[in-house]
Amino acid sequence: MRHSLRLRLLAWVLVPLASAVAVDGWISYRNALDTASVVQDQLLLGSARTIAEQIRFEDGSFQSQIPPAALELFQSSQPDRIYYRVTTAAGHLLSGYTDLARPPVALQAETPYFFNGSMRAAPVRIVAFLQPVIGNPGASPVMVEVAQTLHGHSQLANSLWLHSVRQQLLILALAAVFIVFGLHRGLRPLLGLRNAVSAREPGTLQPMAAKGIPAELMPLVDSLNDYIRRLQAHVDAQGIFIQNAAHQLRTPFAVLNTQISYAMRATDEPGRAESLTALQRTLQQAVRLVNQLLTLSAAKALGSAPDAEAVTGNSLGAIVREVFETLVGLAQAKNIDLGFETSADSLSVLARPVALREIVMNLVDNAIRYTQPGGVVTVRLASDNGKIMLTVEDNGPGIAPELRERVFERFYRVHDQDSDGSGLGLAIVREFAAGAGAQVSLAAPPGGHGLAVTVVFSRPASA
Repeated sequence: MRHSLRLRLLAWVLVPLASAVAVDGWISYRNALDTASVVQDQLLLGSARTIAEQIRFEDGSFQSQIPPAALELFQSSQPDRIYYRVTTAAGHLLSGYTDLARPPVALQAETPYFFNGSMRAAPVRIVAFLQPVIGNPGASPVMVEVAQTLHGHSQLANSLWLHSVRQQLLILALAAVFIVFGLHRGLRPLLGLRNAVSAREPGTLQPMAAKGIPAELMPLVDSLNDYIRRLQAHVDAQGIFIQNAAHQLRTPFAVLNTQISYAMRATDEPGRAESLTALQRTLQQAVRLVNQLLTLSAAKALGSAPDAEAVTGNSLGAIVREVFETLVGLAQAKNIDLGFETSADSLSVLARPVALREIVMNLVDNAIRYTQPGGVVTVRLASDNGKIMLTVEDNGPGIAPELRERVFERFYRVHDQDSDGSGLGLAIVREFAAGAGAQVSLAAPPGGHGLAVTVVFSRPASA
């Protein structure tokens, strides 16, 4: 299932923003409760002061009258109940409700004390206030308590909180609209790049134009252009390879056609036998060329895939001996002495056995084909600092130093007139060696006559 980049970006922006709104909503609710409590406390204190100011000490007794203004402060749409009580310092009730809760701490004169309590099974907010009375010979203040149920408090807190939440949600909605609009505008270059790629004609491998591309998309454009360049190089190489392969195959097939025509016209048995022998030789060359083309293609396809395995020196020696068994007939036909020397039995390399076999096969086959009859071809396995070195040495005509790099090109042959080779052997060796992490080098043997091809495997298998 495909995911929308626009939706992902929108989620990454809106989810944190919505979380911030939620946290702010919780903080706003706490602030609304605090604000409602401050408002209620101020009303309670104002009512308590108004009641306290009306208390007098006359004719040896306290006179208290509750003014209507003291209770009108609490008028609201909520059916809150108001309770009050006025008592002397000795605790004698002067006015109000006897069951109203008393403050849990000692009070200071003219210093209000607010606390929560319960009145007739309903939670209330209470203020207690000590007020000195003019004319009181004992100079003891009276305590005034005023209480209010919490319906109005809850209503005010909810009203303040809902007002804040509506503002936050409006801001969140506006932010979402602007973010969606911004994402639409911001993704236009990416959509334009997509459209530019989709509008390309098949086979177009021109680099993408960087004009008008934002800096954030330049790495993507650079990667696309780098891939296009590599793909162009690959296509060009494949085109050249196909052209060369077609040219190389055209010649043996033309020769085959001529030889078949000559054999059909031959009237004597010796002439027909000679034509068939030549026809067989040409067909073998064509088959070998096709096989090498397929091998080279397989070498490029395998590359350095992760299915390599550890190949020990003993196993590599066994591969050399297997190749010798395959090519011994070709060596005997030219009276060539095949030899094998090894001192790398204890080491191992990380490579595919099929790749190692093709490396050895092509090197030994090349050495036999380009060495004159009666020559010597020697394969050596040696080790040095954890590396295994495979060397195929012959005493043939050798290769001039200035041509040693060119022989790795496909279909290039130094001694074209003296050999029936296809010019693909060393190209195949280099491809398989690259996949095994090995290096191929050409040099003259210690005797100075012939050619020594060395493959150094520098990627040992882990223990």
